[in-house]
Amino acid sequence: MSTDLIYNGEFFPSDKPILSINNRSFRYGDGLFESIRVVNGEVYNFPAHFSRLIEGMKTFLIDIPDYFTKEYFYNQIKSLLQHNGIHNGGKVKITVYRKGDVASYFSETNEPGFVIEAYSFPINEFILNLEGIDVDVYNDIKKPMNKYSSFKTTNAFFYVNAIITAKEKGLGDHLLVNERNNVIESTNSNFFIVSNGVLYTPPLSSGCVGGTMRMKVINLALQHDIKVYESPITAGHLLSCEEIILTNAIQGVRWVRSYKSKRFFHNIADRLIAALNEDTKAVIQD
Repeated sequence: MSTDLIYNGEFFPSDKPILSINNRSFRYGDGLFESIRVVNGEVYNFPAHFSRLIEGMKTFLIDIPDYFTKEYFYNQIKSLLQHNGIHNGGKVKITVYRKGDVASYFSETNEPGFVIEAYSFPINEFILNLEGIDVDVYNDIKKPMNKYSSFKTTNAFFYVNAIITAKEKGLGDHLLVNERNNVIESTNSNFFIVSNGVLYTPPLSSGCVGGTMRMKVINLALQHDIKVYESPITAGHLLSCEEIILTNAIQGVRWVRSYKSKRFFHNIADRLIAALNEDTKAVIQD
């Protein structure tokens, strides 16, 4: 079965050159992306992803054509999943970029272009990681707190440097801090801590990504009588909590095994992954 992608509405082979060297996303990181999980061939939590994509385009001053609707992109994704023979587990990535000139940072047009990729995924449900993740706090660079911080952009050098450094230390991931030295996220996930059975997570104003899975987990926790509070979190809190939980759209919920000498459990993580899988069975595409 071929693996193709959709480039501005048309199918192309994913292993052939598509983008020009003059693409602004390549030149300047002038683009946004969404990573989306597929379960049973269905696009999971798509309205939340599309909403964030559109908000990101507005924030980054990329035009939104009339045809850029939720229905249009949902149909594009479904046709690509069908085309690539993905009927169970999968993952989708949508990248939107500014089409304009590359002679300077200024562009004469803010018209968008887009690429949609779809690949099979080895599992067809959310599964909690068997081995916990070892983490530390990354202090080399502080993430800015501004209106751009909550979106996923193609300019990801900060996250790339942080994960490279983590792997060099033999860690599974790094936790990132903002300009106030509050811990806000990991290199690819939002994060929660559990203290006395209560979930705490940094507010969006702290500079963390406005994760679709973050909001899904908050809502599911509340539905299952788990209290959730948005609150600034410091490195000191990591040494006194019972659990550290990482969340993202593809892997769902993951548990952290250690931070420095502290070891953690995954009781709440177990409950959240079960709730997440129940939600995938109940959700019908809007």
